Amino acid sequence: MCGIHAVISNVAPAPLSPAIKEALCNRGPDYFGQHATRIPNGDDSGATFLRFTSTVLSLRGDRVAAQPFIHPQTGSVLCWNGEAWKIGGCAIQGNDGQAIFGLLSEASASVTGEEAIIDVLRSIQGPFAFVYLDKVAGKVYYGRDRLGRRSLLASGSDDGGSLVLSSIADTCDASWNEVEADGVYVLNLVKNCPDTGALSHLSLSPSRYEWMVKGGEDLVLSIGKFNMSLPTDSTLLLASSNPVKMLREQLINALRLRILNIPLPPSASTSTSSPPDTRIAILFSGGLDCTVLARLCHDLLPEGQAVDLLNVAFENPRVAGQLRKQANGAEADVYESCPDRATGRKAFAELREVCPGRKFRFITINVPYTETSSHRAQVISLMHPHNTEMDLSIAYALHFAARGQGLCYEQSDPASPSVLYCAPARVLLSGLGADELFGGYVRHATAFSRQGYRGLVDELKLDVSRLGKRNLGRDDRVMAHWGKEVRFPYLDEEVVKWAVERPAWEKCDFDNPEEVSGVEPGKRVLRLLAQELGLKQVAVEKKRAIQFGSRTAKMESGRVKGTALVS
Repeated sequence: MCGIHAVISNVAPAPLSPAIKEALCNRGPDYFGQHATRIPNGDDSGATFLRFTSTVLSLRGDRVAAQPFIHPQTGSVLCWNGEAWKIGGCAIQGNDGQAIFGLLSEASASVTGEEAIIDVLRSIQGPFAFVYLDKVAGKVYYGRDRLGRRSLLASGSDDGGSLVLSSIADTCDASWNEVEADGVYVLNLVKNCPDTGALSHLSLSPSRYEWMVKGGEDLVLSIGKFNMSLPTDSTLLLASSNPVKMLREQLINALRLRILNIPLPPSASTSTSSPPDTRIAILFSGGLDCTVLARLCHDLLPEGQAVDLLNVAFENPRVAGQLRKQANGAEADVYESCPDRATGRKAFAELREVCPGRKFRFITINVPYTETSSHRAQVISLMHPHNTEMDLSIAYALHFAARGQGLCYEQSDPASPSVLYCAPARVLLSGLGADELFGGYVRHATAFSRQGYRGLVDELKLDVSRLGKRNLGRDDRVMAHWGKEVRFPYLDEEVVKWAVERPAWEKCDFDNPEEVSGVEPGKRVLRLLAQELGLKQVAVEKKRAIQFGSRTAKMESGRVKGTALVS
């Protein structure tokens, strides 16, 4: 995880404000670097000024790789924020940013130039955002991966004379927009204005290369063709068979890339003198998606590594008042009554039973209403340009969960001793994406009830198609603030490709009720996998949105709509 910031302007840019510098350093606390350069217009009329800033959270290779990357001969520059798990189908050893910069530099020097650069970028598998200057050609390339898993925002000046690209906004004004995750954008700095060579309406002028040129109307996310086939036999039953086995293999491969060979965090909890080796933590509601990841991590991690399960619960004033009424004025535990706390404790107990040799720790992150209120302005700033009440309620939950400060339980008994704890892991795992891929939302069941498999297939395709346009940039910003990197195994490109190319009835099986297979139809392939992994209780857990499970929704008023703008 890194923070990147680039300014392209007709005039020398002002220094970074203290606020944006601090925000970038929060994302990348291990290194801060800047590089300024200029590109002459060619007619002595002036130049285009560029300044690149990078902060680094070092998680790849055996040392911190200084950024921005600068080519000593050509002066080309790369700001890289992401993880290239594979390039051209081959796994990357060592620092991925250095490897990509080397390939981009070779492509820049090739006869095909721009085409070769685009080919390199298209070959990357993993979450990323980047800004690359090919100085010799006078071109700037920028963009986000095809799923939009890393944040990149753009802000242009009113006169069109400057463009700022940044991991995070420096102000909550309307000038900032998220760069679409639909391809690579290219600015030709020399030819923007044929008469003078100067920039002209820079924020509106980039050309775009799509992530995949061909694919047809059923291509989704430039990853794979969505399987639109319909069953010919209404009695088909998804059983614990080939699709379940293949899903397990896909998830293990995705996790192997994301959880092995992570360097030791530079600091660990100060609550004990010798904390166990802990390099990953899981955003943990106790639901199906995250608990399956925790269980599979046990199969892959070295025996001595611990795994922290981050479970967040909020004091919601409305709910707290209701609980006090029910308790006849007695003090009520507003945190233990949260739905995600209850499911989290049950799933923790089941994991401990199924994986007795693994040190799982259940971290209860309790957030008082006063603390939520004190962080409000900060969270609104981090999630910008997203600005609805639903955005805020989700952002609260992710923001405090990622911070990882709470009580540490090493036994499943809620009354067991606990200590104040700050999770040391700098890599977080999230189960996001499973509902879209495997049919976990209520709307999927509704679509099936109205139009059968035709309606279900259309709804699934719609959900998958807009993954790159939804909220991953927002989530990245609110969690990376703590110097943590969130990784999404379900959104691995190969997992997504496998899932979209499977027929709907091999993922969710609404033709057969729960009584037939023992688990509900939504995400049935994942529920059957949970059963195979020994997670009998987790396999039957119902889907619950994070803002309701943690009780961040409707904290002030029960009548506020999720689509209402934050005031």
